[in-house]
Amino acid sequence: MSKRNRAMMIGSIGAGKSTLTQALLGHEAKAVKTQTLNYEDWIVDTPGEYTENPMFYKNIMATSFEVTHVLFIQDAAKKKVIFPPGFSTGLNKLPIGVVTKSDDEQADLSRAVKQLKKVIPKGPIIMTSAIEGKGLDLIRELVACNSLQEMREYVEKAENEAVIFNETLYK
Repeated sequence: MSKRNRAMMIGSIGAGKSTLTQALLGHEAKAVKTQTLNYEDWIVDTPGEYTENPMFYKNIMATSFEVTHVLFIQDAAKKKVIFPPGFSTGLNKLPIGVVTKSDDEQADLSRAVKQLKKVIPKGPIIMTSAIEGKGLDLIRELVACNSLQEMREYVEKAENEAVIFNETLYK
């Protein structure tokens, strides 16, 4: 992965951001409540409160200046989406939608993907499981990309059902 590329994870409390961060970095995937911004290697893990409370959006905006990619995390087992429609378009960074907990017995993957399509009108969406290791390599490869076009080409070549490239603006 390019040393200059860095990703920020944003999503609701309990969506699996910290567990996914640990899995992506090759550590044991364990749930930890994030209290403040955590910078670890190429990932910035944010507290869920930053996304759940619009008063903290300024923190997301400020932190986005330090990253190249923003990972929008949606828990597959939760019905609620906390991102406003088109939220990714307000951050001038490469967006990646990430459905976490795809292995959960309550997971509804089609609902989670549909929710993320509203948040990310153009960009990749990946189904993941930090516990099973599903989708982790896809995230690493997409964060190594430097443009939406590069990400689209990667998704097309990957031929992997765990990732799609959404372009709802053009459909």
